[in-house]
Amino acid sequence: MTSLLKKRRRKSSSNALKNIFGCRISHSWKEGNEPVTQWKAIVLGQLPTNPSLYLVKYDGNDTVYGQELYSDDRILNLKVLPLKVVFPQVRDAHLASDLVGRAVQYKFEGKDGSEDNWRGVVLAQVPIMKDLFYITYKKDPALYVYQLLDDYKEGNLHIIPDTPPAEERSGDDSDVLIGNWVQYTRKGGSKMFGKFVSQVLANPSVYFMKFHGDIHIYVYTLVPKILEVEKS
Repeated sequence: MTSLLKKRRRKSSSNALKNIFGCRISHSWKEGNEPVTQWKAIVLGQLPTNPSLYLVKYDGNDTVYGQELYSDDRILNLKVLPLKVVFPQVRDAHLASDLVGRAVQYKFEGKDGSEDNWRGVVLAQVPIMKDLFYITYKKDPALYVYQLLDDYKEGNLHIIPDTPPAEERSGDDSDVLIGNWVQYTRKGGSKMFGKFVSQVLANPSVYFMKFHGDIHIYVYTLVPKILEVEKS
């Protein structure tokens, strides 16, 4: 009987996990001796190669975070909010497809009215919200999410010539890097330990990486000379 109850709990938990994509959530955050803070977010997706890791966008922040929502002890009082999220329809599917995999230049306006141009790469559309795109920048390798179609049409986003659109491929189960810990040497010689958590389908040489103790998702092109791969 005890074994049967455990199986039922696991099945119920699994169903709950599947149903939070696109959902609004809220939770408290408690780290060390710091005060408890309150957060609201939308769950963008889950990494198939790391089922416990969810891609989350918090309100007021365009950075994508990698959160183990059901196992991180720092996350308290996790709730799925009843608010229904409306997913806008993509008005220009051809342009959306054309952006994926392309190098772009993004024009931002600062608070003082100054303009700053950032070069980046459009990695993918968010599967559950096709008007949102995953993007990363040369100045900052973190993973971000933006609505790029309007920015393109308003002239704030430009495709850099000679970068062909991506031809998305299926996942490669033979990729031995996924799930492996790596040692990454930064400029200045400091070393960080992280883990390959996913591969970008639009560009097989590009990987999502999550460093130990850090909840951000970073994007790196594989350069074998600076990585020492260890089996996890």
